[in-house]
Amino acid sequence: MIPNLTSIIVILILGIPILILIMLLPALLELKKPKDGGPRMIMENVSEVQTQIAHMIPIANIENEQRFDSALIRPLAKIIAVLPNLEV
Repeated sequence: MIPNLTSIIVILILGIPILILIMLLPALLELKKPKDGGPRMIMENVSEVQTQIAHMIPIANIENEQRFDSALIRPLAKIIAVLPNLEV
């Protein structure tokens, strides 16, 4: 059997809470004293949000037909042609 069963139980009883405390300590400290302001206030000035929206990059519409640049098609074809030969 296990020679020091009581010492193993004591280590587990004390070690698991200490491990959990060490793992959660950064989160607890951040909740107590946050480093940044974060989104904790509703913005009073809406014009700032509108200027941020104007600077966003538009997302490509994936429903439209997408075309590859002709300079990319040949190198991609060469790469794909090599792939089956890698199984040697």
